[in-house]
Amino acid sequence: MSTIKKRLVTCPNCKKLSEYSLENAFRPFCSERCKMIDLGVWATEGYAIPVAINAADLSDDETNALLGH
Repeated sequence: MSTIKKRLVTCPNCKKLSEYSLENAFRPFCSERCKMIDLGVWATEGYAIPVAINAADLSDDETNALLGH
């Protein structure tokens, strides 16, 4: 009979190991607290994909704002 090995993953928030299974309602997080902290970062736009700014795509007002004028 084969045994199923538990799959452990590192919590993206606190880096603690937690089981990645259906029994862990907060996966891939270790707890509700870590899950809610991550949700809060998303909600406040703390995560962003960096993009290069193309000056041709900006209006004069946006260009001046970036240059501090």
